[in-house]
Amino acid sequence: MKNISICIGRQFGSGGHEIGKLIAEKLNIPIYDKEIINEMSKKSGISKELLEDYDEKHTNSFLYSLSLGAYTYNTIAGVPEMPLSDKIFIIQSDTIKSLASNGPCVFVGRCAETVLEKEHDIFSVFIHNDFDNRIERVSSFQKISHDEAASIIRKADKKRATYHNFYSDKRWGDVASYDMCINSKIGTQKVADIIIKAVESL
Repeated sequence: MKNISICIGRQFGSGGHEIGKLIAEKLNIPIYDKEIINEMSKKSGISKELLEDYDEKHTNSFLYSLSLGAYTYNTIAGVPEMPLSDKIFIIQSDTIKSLASNGPCVFVGRCAETVLEKEHDIFSVFIHNDFDNRIERVSSFQKISHDEAASIIRKADKKRATYHNFYSDKRWGDVASYDMCINSKIGTQKVADIIIKAVESL
């Protein structure tokens, strides 16, 4: 397999992480979702708890061009006026680039397709599903009511869209922003197999 990063964007409750895991297992490559936080903590010395608080949350205080430009973790230490949330995004971007340089892998969320598109080969995918199906999935998985699941989904989708649209020049969930958009109602394994075939054909 060529050195390519599979970058998965996903609606909450669509099974994006599960699909990413199935792809990684089939191709025998690493997957980075919450694992990115562990790598960021090792790189920066910032506690995992603090990094989790800022995970996929945006700020309006820092220019996109800087966050994805010349700044890396090694150069931001001397910028005290930069908000912590911006520093964390840059540390995350630096970490994603470093992990991608080690070989093929799967990234879930965190604007990985935007972070990597200029320097690495990527295949970007957006996983979606019908709202009612996602309610059933989240309700069953978290053992909560349908109303609670619906509320969680709406808030999570809004957070992910706001974060992605702030740090990327592409729109979250827009078909034009990805190499492939696919509805997971056909089943997570089928979706994983379709993505694998697409990647292997590149």
